[in-house]
Amino acid sequence: MAFQKVQRKAAKMRVAVAGPSGAGKTLSALYLAYGVTGDWGKIALIDTEHGRGQFYGNRSDLEVGEYLYQELVPPFTVERYINIAKEAEQAVGPDGVVIIDSFSHAWEGEGGVLDFKELTEQQQGKNSFTAWSDAGKKQNNLINTRLSLNAHVIVTMRTKMAYAMEQNDRGKTVPVKIGLAPVQRENTEYEFDLVFNIARNHIACVSKDTTFLDNWNGVITPELGTSLKNWLAGGAEPHRCTDCNTVIMAAQGRSADQIAEGTVKNYGRKLCWKCMKAEIKKQKEQSGDENPQTVSE
Repeated sequence: MAFQKVQRKAAKMRVAVAGPSGAGKTLSALYLAYGVTGDWGKIALIDTEHGRGQFYGNRSDLEVGEYLYQELVPPFTVERYINIAKEAEQAVGPDGVVIIDSFSHAWEGEGGVLDFKELTEQQQGKNSFTAWSDAGKKQNNLINTRLSLNAHVIVTMRTKMAYAMEQNDRGKTVPVKIGLAPVQRENTEYEFDLVFNIARNHIACVSKDTTFLDNWNGVITPELGTSLKNWLAGGAEPHRCTDCNTVIMAAQGRSADQIAEGTVKNYGRKLCWKCMKAEIKKQKEQSGDENPQTVSE
């Protein structure tokens, strides 16, 4: 087999949204999904969070429409996760989005992988090592199914405080907080193309990225989902701000293209909305003009 020149091809979205309770994981996933589809009817939400996923449907105050919905109740076995994910795939089609809210229950929920491991270990002829081997196969089957779905996939994951054992100044080994970690198998983040971590103030940052977001942080919006969809479809690289090098996102009713083209026209370079406002303020201070030029409609 001969090597060939690499070529980026169209791909489906594989995204994880992690955060503590109340951070806005479900709503952020819905916004991302709508940015991808532009059609609420092509979004299927699988809800393991006690029916809370239906609270967002048809909410004019949140600008959320009517999406497809199904609750998954215990036991949260790998087989039931796989079956309902495949049902969702059929419901939305290849251009749709499957949201699994939450992926954490497949690991530590009732009937999840950890429960399976404990039950397996109690069987005759089994021990902890062989039980973990069997549990690992279950987990890998779940991950592989998620990767193979012919639809875009977004999962949410709960987070909890992670600890590491370190020596203190007295030479004693003690647990030390090292930050929040997803409630799932260790290193599950590697199975996603993009991982968002959301704080309680609803501000998200990117902890893993194979797209174009680099060190992006902010509130997740449908416009972000649209930009990701366009990039994954193999389109042109997104516009970047000349001043701060961040990806230019849609803002104030203007698309990223409109902002990029408008700032080039008015300021001679591409600027994101934040840097454009800074440039306006700078020009105003220099010239005393109360109404400096902004991006044209």
